[in-house]
Amino acid sequence: MGEKVEKNLVNQKNIQIFAGKMMAKCFHDVTKNIQIMAQSAVTVRLDSEMKSQFDELCEQFGMSANTAFNIFVKAVVRSRSIPFTIRGSRPDAPSALDLFLQQRKAAESSMEPEMTLDDINAEIRAAREERRKKQQAV
Repeated sequence: MGEKVEKNLVNQKNIQIFAGKMMAKCFHDVTKNIQIMAQSAVTVRLDSEMKSQFDELCEQFGMSANTAFNIFVKAVVRSRSIPFTIRGSRPDAPSALDLFLQQRKAAESSMEPEMTLDDINAEIRAAREERRKKQQAV
């Protein structure tokens, strides 16, 4: 009797594997002219309290947690970036934007004359020429 149950479980497992493989293939619905893509499951571990808060918020937004994760994934793929800023734990460290704005402010208040693109390119050529001469001298 135990062997029969075991064979039945093996057969059920094989059916599940076969069904999974069939579902994993992309198929085309000719009647609606749409393509349905394979789906994959993802497991996310969250603190229980955090999960509860997340579920409540998603419910307020009128969506499931699964829908919220799908929206996040699509935003990441579409923008090829995380759709929000991730910062380090040092709140006193200036951000890249802050550093840029500081540099811009310093440049604007500088007494240095504005340089044209031709001026910049001339400086680059001169620096490269000087570097070549030093390398040849060595």
